[in-house]
Amino acid sequence: MINRNNDRIEEITPTTLIVGIDIAKSVHWARFVDYRGKEVGKALSFKNDRQGFESIVTRIQEIIKTRDLPTPFESVIIGMEPTGHYWKALSKYLMKRKYRVVCVNPYHTKKAKELDDNSPTKNDKKDALTIAKLVSNGRFFEPYLPDDIYSELRVLTNTRFSVMKHFTATKNKITAMLDEYFPEIWTVFRKPLEGKAARQILRSCPFPTLILEMGEAGVLSEIKKAVKKSVGISKVRQLINAAATSVGVEYGLKSAKLRLGQLLDDLGQAERHISEIETAMEQAIIATGYAEQILSIKGIGIVTAAMFLGEVGDPLRFHNAKQINNYAGLNLTEDSSGKSKSGTCISKRGRSQLRALLYQMAYTMVGCNKEMRMLYKYLTTRKDNPLKKKQALVVISKKITTIIYSLLKKQTVYVPELVLGAVRLEMIAVA
Repeated sequence: MINRNNDRIEEITPTTLIVGIDIAKSVHWARFVDYRGKEVGKALSFKNDRQGFESIVTRIQEIIKTRDLPTPFESVIIGMEPTGHYWKALSKYLMKRKYRVVCVNPYHTKKAKELDDNSPTKNDKKDALTIAKLVSNGRFFEPYLPDDIYSELRVLTNTRFSVMKHFTATKNKITAMLDEYFPEIWTVFRKPLEGKAARQILRSCPFPTLILEMGEAGVLSEIKKAVKKSVGISKVRQLINAAATSVGVEYGLKSAKLRLGQLLDDLGQAERHISEIETAMEQAIIATGYAEQILSIKGIGIVTAAMFLGEVGDPLRFHNAKQINNYAGLNLTEDSSGKSKSGTCISKRGRSQLRALLYQMAYTMVGCNKEMRMLYKYLTTRKDNPLKKKQALVVISKKITTIIYSLLKKQTVYVPELVLGAVRLEMIAVA
């Protein structure tokens, strides 16, 4: 079995200079150690600008050229925490200067900061030394900063997550206002935020008092500004009857209408942004060359496939599908000691957006993909160790990454008969 931590430790030799950098918004701190974690030279603080970046390079070169060192340094490894976004500019700058840049898990820094002084004291200067020593122990990983079509997909994916979050929040605010001022509207329009007629009502006369003032003719006239044939007088009368018996509040109607109009504008703008993002996603996923393989899987659409590649990058950069699941934080963990043994759960130490995306993909595919539905039913109803619904969806999530990885590696399309395999099909048949 390959021990990757041992491989990383072997990379640290007596001729390796290790630089630990604690990233901040304005001023970074750097500490320098040798392969044993012994500090070399003084700590350096430098600003988050080109002059500061040049100063850290200058200091590294000064240490390398120092003549009184027991062992001259021939290589450099620079470690930092991938927190926030401030680390990206510095790491790109150092990579362009041909330096090896690695990342340290912020959780490891938090846990290791007390090893030297047995103190919970935390500051940037101390954290930089902790990061350097973690690198010297092989506790690091390679950063992934895509600069090709996958960088475009990652930006699009993050943007869509952000816009969708705002979109959902806006819908919730509108829903709260309608529940307060006109709760009966849900009996007239099942989805008042989706239909053109309902949206026109929300813009012109959203509250019972305004509807009753306009009357049948006025309300019908407003509706016909948005639609011509889909809504008739019967729907208008139903709306007026609901308004006449409404229990909604009646205070601050002018201000509430103004606020509702603003929220509807925000909702419309978010919808336009989502449409633009999804169009760009469609173009980007075609450029990856993986569209045919991934889209051949029933239950995965263009947007979902593009977001998956945006979160993962090139799936074939991983050695296997298990690494992708670990990257998402779907690997299983347990907490056992002596005779005490806990159940297993997923670690959640990974990309939360990827984890949420895979879960949503599993939920969708169980509904429309025959093979995934069979597997889900088997997992939740088998005689030995039946899984709960959410647990089964996590298993389906991991299965999806396996399928996608296999299709891309073999450069083939989805074949339903080969998905579950003979052994699994036999188990399902027996169950």
